[in-house]
Amino acid sequence: MILVYCHKTSLRLKYILNLYCKDIFGFDYTLTNSIEEFTKASGPKLSYSANAIADELHISSTSILFESGIKEQNISVGKWKENAILFKTEHNPEIPFDVFAASFFLISRYEEYLPHIRDKYDRFEAESSMAFQHGFLLQPLINSWAEELKLLLIQRYPQLIFRQANYSYTSTIDIDNAYAFKQKGVMRTIGGYGRAVVNFFWEDFAERTRVLMRKMQDPYDTYDRQLDIQQRYKLKVIYFFLLGDYGVNDKNLPSNNLKFQSLIKHLNDYADVGIHPSFGSNDNPEQVKREINRLSRIVHRDISNSRQHFLKLHFPATYKTLVDNGISDDYTMGYATQIGFRASICSPFYWYDLDTETETNLRIHPFGVMDATFRFYMKVKPEEVPQLVQPLIESVKKVKGEFISIWHNETISNWREWKGWKDVYEEVVKLAV
Repeated sequence: MILVYCHKTSLRLKYILNLYCKDIFGFDYTLTNSIEEFTKASGPKLSYSANAIADELHISSTSILFESGIKEQNISVGKWKENAILFKTEHNPEIPFDVFAASFFLISRYEEYLPHIRDKYDRFEAESSMAFQHGFLLQPLINSWAEELKLLLIQRYPQLIFRQANYSYTSTIDIDNAYAFKQKGVMRTIGGYGRAVVNFFWEDFAERTRVLMRKMQDPYDTYDRQLDIQQRYKLKVIYFFLLGDYGVNDKNLPSNNLKFQSLIKHLNDYADVGIHPSFGSNDNPEQVKREINRLSRIVHRDISNSRQHFLKLHFPATYKTLVDNGISDDYTMGYATQIGFRASICSPFYWYDLDTETETNLRIHPFGVMDATFRFYMKVKPEEVPQLVQPLIESVKKVKGEFISIWHNETISNWREWKGWKDVYEEVVKLAV
């Protein structure tokens, strides 16, 4: 237990105190605005105000945690113990910035509520973020600040007992297109043959024929290899299934396809599963509900895990829809175009809804890397991936966080645009475990 003084309480402040004290440090706190009570109390104390009261650990406060609504912030950036800092303050050399305000700004995704340019898929661009522009996207900055704050607390109050944290790795796999050729139905198969003929894609024509005649395994049918890797490395794995209606950016099998349902049930025997809300459902809460219900009927249980297809995330609408549909854990927090930590944290955290100024029960699990980021946006060679991933893994291990990767079933097919990528997933797993 630690006693925290602040001249004024707010929901934003309580949210950040919950994050640091309860979620990261593992102890409780009491918040007071009485200087007399704070002065008389013995034991661990922390003040969050303009000036320190006595010799307690002090954090100089700025205004953002006492505001409501969204407005442009005048943010000064600096450095402290090799870490970038935001919301610099004066006259407090021990902690020369408002760590609570900086953490709130980053973890709430405050900047994504402000006017910004969106990409062709209507997403907030990684390159527009403060983390990218100031060079700390690859670092779980909030966890690093927490480690420094922990050291300062221990120096002053050695009787404080912190939770023993452990590094962990979770492999998540998106099934956007279960098979390249199989189970597509008559019309899609005829259409596939037609496109191959019109465009003179004779290899595609021949491969489709061999798969349908069972003389060749479907290129995207890599599930045995995925399960083999999972069992050999004792991985925690979550599969996210796209069950949306067919569209330009949603081309999986129909949810009523019995072979597809059998695949989902088979993978659910070995791993957790979650819904992959379709691109077309992003502005349609009723469609999200239908897709969640489809997966629930297939696996005969409630669905709690989710990740948006194309990582299409709009604040606050996307998360409100998930909350309304009983989703408790979301794995969308990351960028498509850059690796790193979108919310500058590598620990699960609860989403704060800036629209209603409330801490919700939706737990966010940030991921660090995605296969498509390397292949289509960063355009790196397969053999370069491990050396790009390793520093991120080491940064997560250093703060005892959770490292999460995103892969797809087609990525390890060694087919077409994924030629040469067959072993990259396992190489990343080796580093991560």
